[in-house]
Order: sequence, then C-alpha cells, then structure tokens
Amino acid sequence: MTRIDVIDNHGQFTHLEQRALRDMGVDVELVDNETPPEEIDADGLVLSGGPDIDRIGNCAQYLELDIPVFGVCLGMQIIAEKLDGRVGAGDYGGYADVTVEITDETDPLVGSLAPETRVWASHADEVKEVPEGFVRTGSSDICGIEAMSDPDRDLYGVQWHPEVAHTEEGQEVFDNFLALCE
Repeated sequence: MTRIDVIDNHGQFTHLEQRALRDMGVDVELVDNETPPEEIDADGLVLSGGPDIDRIGNCAQYLELDIPVFGVCLGMQIIAEKLDGRVGAGDYGGYADVTVEITDETDPLVGSLAPETRVWASHADEVKEVPEGFVRTGSSDICGIEAMSDPDRDLYGVQWHPEVAHTEEGQEVFDNFLALCE
C-alpha cells in the first residue's frame, strides 16, 4: 500500500489533508515537521500549509529525500524559498474564492484541471518567482503563480487548499499526487 506522510506545519487545515488521503485508502500519517528526515519512511510527502515560514522545522531537508513532494500554500512557499525561488507578500491578503487558470495542461499534478478551476486560497504570502527547474502551472487575476511543478525532481506546489470543500476539484489534485507516488 502506498504511504504518504503529511508534514504538519501548524496549519488550520492540515488534518483535512490527512483525511482526504485516508479517505482515498492511502496509508497516511500526520508527522511533526521536526521529525528527522532519516525517520521518514513514505512514498510521498505533503508539506502542509501553516502560518509562519519561520516554523517549518526540517522541511528543507525533506526536499532531498528523492520522493514526490507536494507543497500546499506555505508548503509551496517552502519549496520555492529553499530552492532559490522568491516568496513575498501578496497584494490580496486573506482567504478568497479564486478562479485559477491552468497554464500547463500536461502537468501531472494540476494539468487535468485545465482550462481552469475554482479554489479556496490564501494570498498573505505567495511565490513571486519559481526556482530554477520549475514551471508555473497555474495563475489567477490576483496571483501570478498559483501552482508550480518540477516533474524531473517530483516537486509540486499549489497556493490554494485542495483539502477544503470550497475547492471544486481538490480531490482530483490528491488523486493525481497519489498516482505520482505509486
């Protein structure tokens, strides 16, 4: 059975990420972000959202585990910042219902949602520049980088929260990530 760990970055929806995967029949554990990388034994990781990039524990080291990693909101920002992309304050701020244009329909994580999808997203902080090797795979009127991917390294991220009911095709994003981990 495929195992995916959800790394807890203290976000308010982290338990919903775990539940979405569990409801799919995935062997899933919620793991504290201070867990040493050598103790991670999973086929993939979800870096959860959270309130503060200064409380991300060992997340940067998890990017080196050679397994698929899916960053959600803060999780995507962690990937960008740790791999020399750029993160900054968003112009919009808080949570909102957003229409995301999928800019790469071949992307293994979000391409199946093309041409667009409705999501629930926070834009207090956002990725301003993708790291080398990544491509922007989604954008919106309020955020230039709503999703990014580096399929060669199996690193993916979305600014929005696929785990909440307000995101129309969130389950499909988790299905796509599971396929990458199998």
